[in-house]
Amino acid sequence: MSQTTRFNQQIEFILEVDKLKEILRQTYTTKKMRQENSSEHSWHIALMAIILSEYAKNPKINIFKVVKMLLVHDIVEIDAGDTFAYDKQAKKTQHKRENKAAKRIFNLLPIDQAQDFKSLWIEFEECQTPSSQFANALDRLQPLINNYYTNGIAWQKNNVKVCQIKPRNKTIKQVAPQLWQYATKLIKKAKAQGMLKE
Repeated sequence: MSQTTRFNQQIEFILEVDKLKEILRQTYTTKKMRQENSSEHSWHIALMAIILSEYAKNPKINIFKVVKMLLVHDIVEIDAGDTFAYDKQAKKTQHKRENKAAKRIFNLLPIDQAQDFKSLWIEFEECQTPSSQFANALDRLQPLINNYYTNGIAWQKNNVKVCQIKPRNKTIKQVAPQLWQYATKLIKKAKAQGMLKE
C-alpha cells in the first residue's frame, strides 16, 4: 500500500467518525440541559479515566489503553445507534448491529489500524481485562453522575428505577470501590429527592 492510499484511508475514517457527533444519547448535559451526543460522552469518560485512574483497584491498569478504548468504544453507534442501557427490546439486537457496524467502520482504516481499533473495541465489550473493566466502570459512572446532576430527567423520562441501576453499575464496585461509594451516595440521594423510585 502506498503512503498516499494509507493517508486517504485515514482521512476517510476521520470524516466518517465525525458522524458520532450526531448520535444522541438518553443522558443530558449538566449545564445546557440537552441530550449529549456519543462523541461528547466518549471524550468525557476518556478525560475521567486520566483524572480518576488513581481510584482503580488494580494499580497495573494501562491508562493509555483505557483512554483508547473509551475513545473507540462507541464508534459503532454511527451505524448501530445508541442502545439505551435499560431498553430490553433494543438490547436483543445490539450485539448483531454493533458487530456489523464495527466491521464496516473500522475497515475504513489501513489494516493494521483497523485490527488495533477492532481489538480495543472487542476487549472493551468482553470486559475481562483490568483495563477494560475500569473503562466499563467509567462508562457507567459518567451517565450516573450526569443523571443525578440533571435532576434525574433521563431516569424519569425512561422510568428507570434503583433496582435497575445497581446491577447495571456493579462493575464500578468491583474495579473501583471508592468510585462505587460515590455512586451509591448519588443513588441514595436521588431516591431521597424523588428522582428515582425503588
